[in-house]
Parts: sequence; structure tokens; C-alpha cells
Amino acid sequence: MNPTRRTVLMAGAAAALLPSAPAFAAIPKADAAATPPYASYWYPDSFPSGTPGSGITWRSLKSWTAAGDADLAFNAASVPLATRFTPTQANATARSGQARVQSLVSFGPTASNPSQGAATADYYALTHWAYMDELVFWGGSSGEGLILAPNAPIVDAAHRHGVPVLGNIFLPPTAYGGQLQWTRDLVQKDSAGHYPLAAQLVAVAAAYGFDGWFVNAETSGGNTALGADMLGFVKELKALAVARGQRVTWYDSMTVNGTVSWQGALNTQNQAFFQAADDMFVDFRWSTSTLASSGQKAVDLGRSRYELWAGVDVESNGSNSSVSWDAIVPSTKAHVTSIGLYRPEWTRNHLPASRTPGDFHAADDRFWTGRSLDPSRPDTTDPWRAPAVSVADRSTVGSLPFASVFNTGHGLRWYDGGAVTSDAAWNHLGVQDLLPSRRWAVHTSGQRPAATFDFADAWRGGSSVLVAGVLDAPTVLEVYATQLPISVNTVVELTYKVDAGDVNVELAVATEEASSPGATPPYTYLPVNSGNGWQTVTVPLTGLSGTVHAIGVRLTGSGETARWRLGGLAVHDAPDTPDTPATPSDFGITAATGGDLRFGWSAAPGAVRHYELHRLLPDGTPRFLGGTGQRAYFVTGLKAEQGEQAARFELRAVGELYTSSAPVTVTHTW
Repeated sequence: MNPTRRTVLMAGAAAALLPSAPAFAAIPKADAAATPPYASYWYPDSFPSGTPGSGITWRSLKSWTAAGDADLAFNAASVPLATRFTPTQANATARSGQARVQSLVSFGPTASNPSQGAATADYYALTHWAYMDELVFWGGSSGEGLILAPNAPIVDAAHRHGVPVLGNIFLPPTAYGGQLQWTRDLVQKDSAGHYPLAAQLVAVAAAYGFDGWFVNAETSGGNTALGADMLGFVKELKALAVARGQRVTWYDSMTVNGTVSWQGALNTQNQAFFQAADDMFVDFRWSTSTLASSGQKAVDLGRSRYELWAGVDVESNGSNSSVSWDAIVPSTKAHVTSIGLYRPEWTRNHLPASRTPGDFHAADDRFWTGRSLDPSRPDTTDPWRAPAVSVADRSTVGSLPFASVFNTGHGLRWYDGGAVTSDAAWNHLGVQDLLPSRRWAVHTSGQRPAATFDFADAWRGGSSVLVAGVLDAPTVLEVYATQLPISVNTVVELTYKVDAGDVNVELAVATEEASSPGATPPYTYLPVNSGNGWQTVTVPLTGLSGTVHAIGVRLTGSGETARWRLGGLAVHDAPDTPDTPATPSDFGITAATGGDLRFGWSAAPGAVRHYELHRLLPDGTPRFLGGTGQRAYFVTGLKAEQGEQAARFELRAVGELYTSSAPVTVTHTW
């Protein structure tokens, strides 16, 4: 076991060892303390000796109930898991139906991990969902808690892109404070021989809206009896999980005889656990031969070899890591197993403290797309075999209406209609858009301009797409792979802005797939009117029929440096006015402590993308406070404006086309 794997977990343990969301049928009065909501974590049953450290609350999973969970409304996901499809591959090396990618990510500490984002743009705002098949909300420590439920923003963003999210069960090695009693607590039986904590785990995932559990039992000292109990527990957990549409992943750690012995392979020591679960993370000790034998054993057991995640530790070196890629995803024959990325948030963590969102996305694009930064033309000499080189991207853009403002889920300020409505930095992945899957595929016979998410200006949210460089030949930027039906009323709305240079814009629409992997889709180019500043142009798909398979833009310049921004894109069948969501109800302040407030409300009927909360200043100017998919929100540090006796707040529901409902308001007396 590599010591760097436990960096975050050890830090939390050391600090601690020193001395479906409920509806608000009626909003209670604000007579309770407004405490910040945090992502939930538990011990199976018993606690460590002593008392918890500052900011840590010890909780027992065995005693958890949804009715008694004061933060459930903040932590329950709102977006169902979307269905994905696979377009023609972006390049000739990416495979469909072979290796998949699992990511084990620590988004924050075990304790005091905010439920709904925070007032900073410095966050691991994952955007390359198209290459991922499973996300594990990694964490846990002996001094805080061992069982982690992923917070709602992460689940909502992942689900929007079709990626299931698993909570983490971490039974630590004894070197990191693990106690064998916690393993026994987890697999305890009731008088009927059932495993009550298996039922609790499934109930938590159902209430919180995530997709199952990653089981990592690494506490040594067990025996054959404990191994049998663990196997029985995993079997029952899986049986209960299947009934609720959940899944279970097993980590290659405990063996069938109850000892902890990382195999780096699927073999007789762990195959019973693999058979009891949906898939297994193979520890980093694998070799070319053990992965080959593991893949074959999975097939011999009647399972897919791609249900094995070969562990790739990128916590310390990220895209500079040396990996025997041909042992996992050879380029000249079928893939051997899937890929299990351990701690890809290196793309943020390795950067200096002065890092910006742009710095993070540059490193993240390098990690997921490769050195060329273009999945349509991968650099075959790059020693880092990025996921885009081996794995076909997927998309969930398959129904109307569809819209995106290219919001990555964090930003330096908040924009609405191109104007700044809050100058505070923020992060909240729950308001992240459906993002382009292949970033960035650019087709031109001239110089290739750079394409990236940019945070210096936006139409809505915190970011836009910036294309910058010399446009010395017509340049096509692929934006979305889609499966959108076309009717006589279908239109595309394009919101964009020219920062510099002379740029002619055309909408690119393909009604057929690309003819081969890496080829440019067979676009039809439709003219777009030009103007100054942010503008939204509606383009009817006149003369086109069938299905939109790809949407992009073609930019033609004068051969000089240009800067062009894409701020929004929408596809819908055009009525006179887009559907506007209904107004949410029962809006109120559920708890207040000075300038810290908890808000709650009942859901607006119909399709709602998210809710947005504003404070109305004394002159009537709205100041954006936050957006969320949940029916509760926490705001901290508010102060009275000069001469203000009461603060006014308004809440709106936002629809799929970013139309907003009429507001509902509430006041708070200072």
C-alpha cells in the first residue's frame, strides 16, 4: 500500500484523535439555530474512545433515521440518473463497450464538508463526465467517521451526465487507527440472521438519492468467521441494493479467510466477494500477468472482464504518472480490464495555492484529454494515455428541450444576462450544466485556436466557452453530440459574443453521425446574424429533418487573432413563448442565527432545473445568493444594509430553458 494513498484520511484522523428529500408542507418558524449543513458521515455503530475533535460529530449509522436527519433536505439529490448513448468515437483509438473508468475522488474533508458548495471558486469542479462510468465519494477516517454519503451537488452533476455515484465504506488499516470492532459492527446480525446495517445503507442511499456503496475493508486481525460474515453482509447488501436500483463495488482488500491481503488480482482469495458484488477495484499491486489472468478468471466466472477496475494511483503525480497502460488498455488488441483512477483531483491539488479556475481546467483537460487537448487528434507519443485516447465518450443530450449556458459549477462571480449579479466567488456542482463531452474537438485546415472554459465573462452562471487564436481558415468547434428529434418548429438559440477580431459565425448541425471515428460530422452550416456585445440569435432548422446528431459552430476570421465566446445554446420546439416553471410554495426561513439563515420551500410543480435565491437590496436591486436543486438552502454572514430594518429575499424556479418563475418572497427582521 502506497503511503500517499492515505494523506487526506490520516490528516482527518490525526486531528480528531488529538485531545427522497422531505417536502416542506409547512415551513416552521425560525426559532432554531441556523447551523451549516454538511455532508453526512457515520461509524457503523460504536465510537472511538474519548471525545470528537473540533467540528466533528460522531454518529451511528445503526441509529440513523430519515425522519431524524436534520440536514436531509440539504443533502438529498434532485436529479435522476440520465440515460447515455455513445456517438461515433472522436478518434480511431477509443473503444466502445470495453474498458470503463471509475474515479475515487476526495472532494473535501470527512467532517465539515459543505452540503451545498461554498464561497470559493477553488474546487475540484469535475467536468469530464463523458469518460466516466462510476464515481466513488472517497474519504473517511478513524477519528471522524467511516461511512460517507456523497453530497447532493456532486450527485446531481454526475446524474445529469449519466454517471452513478457511490458512497464509501472505509474500514481503515490499524496503522491509521482502524479497529476491528468497527468491522464486526458493520457485519453484525440480528436475531433472524439478517444484517441490519446492510438495510440501513440501502435506506440511506435511497433517501439521499445516490447509487450504492463502495466497500473497502482494510482492518487487519480478522479470521475465517469474520470473513464469512463479511461475505454474507455483501451478499445481503447487494440483494437489497438491486431491489432499489443500487449497486455495490468491492475493494480488493479482505480475503475470504478474514485477513487483509491485497491481491492485485482476481483470484480464489477474493473471487467470492467479486461474485457477491457488481464489480471490484483491483489493488495497485497488479502486474501485466495478474491483470491478464484476472480478466480471464472473470470471463470464466461468467462475468465481464470490464467489471474489474485496475487501480491507477494518480494522487501524487497525476498525468505525470508512469503507468503500464498496455497491461490495461492495449492499443492493438482488446482491452484487458477497466481503469480505476485513484484520486484524479490531483489536477487541482498539485497546483499552487494561488491557482485559478482556469489553471485547474487546463490541468484537468490535460489529464482527461491528453497532451493534444483535442480528442479528435490524440498525441500518440504522449506517455500519459488519457482516458479520451482509449475510452469512447458518452452523451445524455437526447431529448427536448435542451439548453446549456456552459456553467462548470464554480466561478469568480455570478452572471445573469451577461451582467454581474454577485461578485462573490462560489462553487456548487449541482448547478453545473450538461457539458460538451469531447473537449475540444476542433477541425480546421489552418492554425488551431485554443478552446477552453473561461471565467472572465459569462452569459449566465460562472463561465463561458472561449475560442482564442488566429482564424486563418474556417474552423469548426464541435460542441455537443446529441440525439435530438427535429420537427418543423425546432430552433436552435445561440448566445455569443465577439471579444476581439472579425468573426463570422455559422451554426453547424449534423443530421447523421460522422462517417468514421475522428471524422468531422457531416454538418449543414446555417448563417447566424452578427452584432455587438452578448446576443442571442434564433436559428430555425428549416429544411432539416430526422435527428440532430451533432451541434457545433463554424468560425471564419480575417486571419488575425480573434477571441469569441459561446455563452449559451438551446434547442427546442418554438412556441410563442418557452414554458415557464410554476412558482415554488411554502418559502420561509426555517432557522436563523444573526446573519446565518436556513431557507426551505416546497417544490414547484412540473419540470424544474434548479432554484435561485436572491436578496433584494433596499433599492430593489437583486443580489444573487445561490442556486440549488434542493428544497433548502443555507446562507451565512448576511448583514443589514444601512437603514434596513428587514432583509427581503426572493426565490424563483428555473426551467430547462433558463426561464424563471414568478418570485415568492420572505422577509427577515434584523
